[in-house]
Amino acid sequence: MFKGILITRGDAGYQAQVQQIDESVLPEGDVTVSVEWSTLNYKDGLAITGKAPVVRRFPMVPGIDFAGSVIASSNPAWPIGERVVLNGWGVGETRCGGLAELARVRGEWLVPLPHAFTARQAMALGTAGYTAMLCVLALEKHGIRPEDGEILVTGANGGVGSVAIALLAKLGYRIVAATGRTAEAAHLQALGAAAVIDRSELAAPGKPIGKERWAGVIDTVGSHTLANACATTRYRGAVAACGLAGGMDFPATVAPFILRGVTLYGIDSVMAPLAVRQEAWQRLGQDLEIARLDAITSEIGLAEAIEVAHELLAGKVRGRVVVDVRR
Repeated sequence: MFKGILITRGDAGYQAQVQQIDESVLPEGDVTVSVEWSTLNYKDGLAITGKAPVVRRFPMVPGIDFAGSVIASSNPAWPIGERVVLNGWGVGETRCGGLAELARVRGEWLVPLPHAFTARQAMALGTAGYTAMLCVLALEKHGIRPEDGEILVTGANGGVGSVAIALLAKLGYRIVAATGRTAEAAHLQALGAAAVIDRSELAAPGKPIGKERWAGVIDTVGSHTLANACATTRYRGAVAACGLAGGMDFPATVAPFILRGVTLYGIDSVMAPLAVRQEAWQRLGQDLEIARLDAITSEIGLAEAIEVAHELLAGKVRGRVVVDVRR
């Protein structure tokens, strides 16, 4: 038996509870990990609350991220005692995830815990930080340099947005942060944002093409925000889209793409190949200032995670939340 959050669906409806879980609930896999830290992402909030059909099998342990140590393995790549990180691959959705003391997965899904981070710090990054790095890499590989102009980051107070700002600032870019919580502008500026704008400037239906402003964009919102970001991106600029907090729709036209040569990159963190993951984690260890990571991180125990999941979806959580699954 081990402690964790278990989601069930039955006569009593959809429920998420912290409880003792029988190990038979865990799926097949060649590596078993003693989880030390997990985290709460937007998708975890949806899974725990049931506000979207994220969970595909029941019963389910939520948690798309975890960090810990290998305690059993039939995979030669992962000896007992190895420190590991997992992001995505459907855990917490179709396979039991990281918001519990134990997890069993396929060894090819794991990444070594980078030497630059503790397990707690790796989860302060989690899928949000890893996704932010994938977005930054997309802009870099497109050829966007700091001297090319401003970078827009939407959903700036969220996990992806916060880490993206910290990364871009360290790399020398000028960042404009868009947020619905402009009262926290000082926090975003401390992370490295040069300017803060209200998300309402981007959230309403806009013109097919607007005044050129952004050399690049990292968008976590989708819908009209993404459409307006594309419409105001400069000639041959790029937009990295990784989220849908504002909606799955994309009410745009082809104008920015065929008149200005704007490139829209779709950023997938769930099924990204191992080499891509390793590059992202290596660069996080190289380019992220730990002090800035600590500034956007709060810590809770497993017993608090269900309540905080509701707050996360209500937009009341700033930055990153790490979960100590042992308390």
